[in-house]
Amino acid sequence: MNPTESKRIQQAFKELIDYDELMNCTRCGFCLPSCPTYAHTNDEVHSPRGRIALMKGVIDGFSEPDDNLKRALDMCLGCRGCEPACPSGVQFGKLLEQSREAIYQNKKESIFVRQTKKFIFRRLFPNKLRLIHATSLIGLYQRTSIRKIAYKTKAIRLLPSSLREMEKALPVMPTKKEMLKRPTHVKTKEKPKARVAFFSGCLMDTVFMKTNDATLKLLQYAGCEVTIPQNQNCCGALHGHSGQMQQAKELAKQNIIAFEKLNVDYIITNAGGCGAYLYDYMHLFKDDYEWKERAAKFSSQIKDVTSILYELKFHQGHLALPPQMITYQDSCHLRNGQQTYEEPRKLLQAIEGVQYVEMPQANSCCGSAGIYNIIEHDMSMKILEAKMENVKRTGAKTVVTSNPGCLLQMNMGIKREGLENELRTVHIVDLLIEAYEYAHRRKKAIDSQT
Repeated sequence: MNPTESKRIQQAFKELIDYDELMNCTRCGFCLPSCPTYAHTNDEVHSPRGRIALMKGVIDGFSEPDDNLKRALDMCLGCRGCEPACPSGVQFGKLLEQSREAIYQNKKESIFVRQTKKFIFRRLFPNKLRLIHATSLIGLYQRTSIRKIAYKTKAIRLLPSSLREMEKALPVMPTKKEMLKRPTHVKTKEKPKARVAFFSGCLMDTVFMKTNDATLKLLQYAGCEVTIPQNQNCCGALHGHSGQMQQAKELAKQNIIAFEKLNVDYIITNAGGCGAYLYDYMHLFKDDYEWKERAAKFSSQIKDVTSILYELKFHQGHLALPPQMITYQDSCHLRNGQQTYEEPRKLLQAIEGVQYVEMPQANSCCGSAGIYNIIEHDMSMKILEAKMENVKRTGAKTVVTSNPGCLLQMNMGIKREGLENELRTVHIVDLLIEAYEYAHRRKKAIDSQT
């Protein structure tokens, strides 16, 4: 890193990072056991308090913003597991995003890296039609002989190992026609118990479209009238976590505009990562006079689908499955960002025929963390291996989670362990719709015999 670049980054640290928040860290060490990267490296540099010390050192002029600092920040999953463990309430997630913005907006990158980021952050995720085209191409690859040929000729080996493993973990993609024909309004047969809007997301409404469909059905069954605004966009989490803060704010503004004039009780999400970032819009604009109040109102309406279902007592007498043992893996951002962890468990425990087993360290990160499992594959896989050991200790045959990244990561872990015939992973929404429809089929069959 040249002196000019180093000076520029140091100045950005001073301007962007909340120094008072840095000073809230008392270096007590309560965060250490909750940090996955510290657990696997035993290196203070890769702990929350170690990273905070590095940030403070740059601002105070005691250390240079060199590649070692960048490496320490890149290695962080951003799981925010340290936040509930911190007795001083340090908001480490905010400090991490501010630090990454300071580095990535001021560090010179190769043309290839710049163009790749431009494509992903500006052209792909904010553009629903492009995402649909990309998803439909993957679907074409899955449904035709192309995939078989890729494996038979071993052409698949041209991909990095991280992408090869991801390819195996992907669900079957919906068709382009299905993705283009999306609902805008879902009514209930009776007087609605709640009027809600649904944040459909980008990957959730393409790659995981079937989970979105199941979410709308569940909300309808629970008595919600649902509006799905078509001018909503990507939540901006991927951008914010990668230091692309200006683009994250642009997307946030589009979403606030899309939802703010709707007369609804809540804005419902079904992806832990998206929900936590939407909830954090109030912090994103805390220093913006024009958007501060609008963002705060938007954030106050965010609610995870499990919370609204539990609030409406959907779990009482509606759910059943054939006998099976299940466990639950927390979405880090749903638990640490939205503080939602009891509701999913209570819904699962209410399913008749199911034996629920709490997973050891269910609140620890699975190693997915957005695109972390691709760019930091080795560390991600170490974390996943530890997670799979905890899964196996439960004896469960179904692993439930509430975030698409966690779902892919756990599915990857199952395939790595060769447990495809013994274990499955499922989004909580898909399990609940399965349980609801099974219970009603069973009731209908019983009623027909009486």
